[in-house]
Amino acid sequence: MSERRLKVGLVTLEGTNCDRELASAFDRLGATSEVIHLKQLEHRGVEPGRRRSLDDFGLVMIPGGFSAGDHIRAGAIFAARMRAAIGDDLESFVRSGRLLGGICNGFQVLTELGLLPGRPDGRLGPPQAALMTNDSGRYECRPTWVAWEGGRFAPLSGRPAGERFMFPSGHGEGKLVLPGPRGERLDELTRSGQVLFRWANPLGGPVVYPWNPNGSEGHVAGVTNPAGNVFGLMPHPERAFDRVMAPDWTRTEGEEDGPGDGRRFLAAVVDEARRRS
Repeated sequence: MSERRLKVGLVTLEGTNCDRELASAFDRLGATSEVIHLKQLEHRGVEPGRRRSLDDFGLVMIPGGFSAGDHIRAGAIFAARMRAAIGDDLESFVRSGRLLGGICNGFQVLTELGLLPGRPDGRLGPPQAALMTNDSGRYECRPTWVAWEGGRFAPLSGRPAGERFMFPSGHGEGKLVLPGPRGERLDELTRSGQVLFRWANPLGGPVVYPWNPNGSEGHVAGVTNPAGNVFGLMPHPERAFDRVMAPDWTRTEGEEDGPGDGRRFLAAVVDEARRRS
């Protein structure tokens, strides 16, 4: 594994609000993160020294928030602007095999771009899924648990299927809905190893509300593209970076300054992105 510093680009738009927390997490993991506005990739309205290209980065992430105020639907305007301005660059980045991830609003953006669940050729296209309003009809902000499915996602390939992570959630439109007869497309994604995480009940009972905070089909909390290098998840690993950020940290054993579940996940992403860049 190369020890050189990984460059991480965090792409933002008006309304993004989780970029600084994610940047701090990656910097603490030994990467060099840069928060960039989409205009810097568009080369529009910025001086030449602040212009950026996706090829400047070994890992690109779209953070959470409410880009463009979630007008029309969550992530739609951000995705439309990316498609129009840097669509070819996005496709080239995906085909290069480097990791492209989206958290919460970022997951919504990648779904709107047609990159998730995605096509085998890695091209943009019409959406193949939707992230709709939560079944509760309201914004859900709470600790949530997810279970690793053991699929195509290389950063977690060495971990046992079923391993659980506590990542807090904060979204109003997180219900994954897939086209076609209920369960058919989900079965395809499961067989192809594209289900990244499913919501989990930490008490071991049925995965019902609030353990599944949005009612997503098959309790899916995250997916990848067919190649496994584009990924999206609704909960926020950066909000569980340190152990003291967990709701039960005072009732469990461990070092006070120890790692949280989010650090385990993001460290695995950084290691794999460094290997590929």
